[in-house]
Amino acid sequence: MELHDVWFVLIAVLWIGYFFLEGFDFGVGVLTKLLARNRPEKRVLINTIGPVWDGNEVWLLSAAGATFAAFPEWYATLFSGFYLPLLLILVCLIVRGVAFEYRAKRPEESWQRNWETAIFWTSLLPAFLWGVAFANIVRGVKIGSDLEYVGNVADLLNPYALLGGLVTLSLFTFHGTVFVGLKTVGDIRERARKLALRVGLVTAVLALVFLLWTQADKGDNTSLVALIVAVASLAAALGAAQVGREGWAFALSGLTIVAAVAMLFLVLFPNVMPSSLNADWSLTVTNASSSPYTLKIMTWCAGIATPIVLLYQGWTYWVFRKRIGTHHIADAAH
Repeated sequence: MELHDVWFVLIAVLWIGYFFLEGFDFGVGVLTKLLARNRPEKRVLINTIGPVWDGNEVWLLSAAGATFAAFPEWYATLFSGFYLPLLLILVCLIVRGVAFEYRAKRPEESWQRNWETAIFWTSLLPAFLWGVAFANIVRGVKIGSDLEYVGNVADLLNPYALLGGLVTLSLFTFHGTVFVGLKTVGDIRERARKLALRVGLVTAVLALVFLLWTQADKGDNTSLVALIVAVASLAAALGAAQVGREGWAFALSGLTIVAAVAMLFLVLFPNVMPSSLNADWSLTVTNASSSPYTLKIMTWCAGIATPIVLLYQGWTYWVFRKRIGTHHIADAAH
């Protein structure tokens, strides 16, 4: 296997890790409006991801940085063609981080309510837009003979991409709902389990249509295996949630994300951005990659740094593994 193929796989792993981890904390952000009934419950939801949300975003930085270094042509075309949606995602992530930090700085109800509203919208919008972006990458976009994007924002808002956005939004919300069931106690845990069933059924319908559409259009036997794993995992996650096995439900909803994203990268390879105008103008792992020497240096660096990051993040989740509830909130008024 060539080094550019290895780095395509590594970048796929980074995006899978990002969607697995950031997916549930996007979902928790959405649940601050859908599940929480009062301020203490909103605090409980926010506290479930408080120690880990910023660490989850490291995976996005790593994926973007790896793409820039390993496939600079892909990075340039992607960020120029998808400039507005990616800028909106970036703004949302910035505001979201500020909202987590500033929400409790003042006791006024209006102050906290406004930041909680910001958390909801800056969780919902990226969850939707990431699906739109990746669906467009898989579907193919208008790339010209100079390997530059020649379309406009309206071209990105096609039915397949919009369905992809709804799939990621619903899937991340379901993932977040089972995470809340795993991390909380009391009434909010029971309501999270019931909501997980409703959200999961909607997710199952949307995901099945999207994945079958993808398989029919671009799939092969390998992607079919990933599709089957994704569908089976989602069905099993619903069953686990129904009987109150939150740990299994969370693991299986995570496996659904892993299999679904893996399927998208499987149907994409060896392209990294297919051209919908002419297949010969597509960006591939070959014509979009850096030099072999650059990839070799990156491989050594990744081999040293990646285990350290994984160990540290795993330790963080272990330290903050206990369940919490409203009775753990020191001042229920805030």
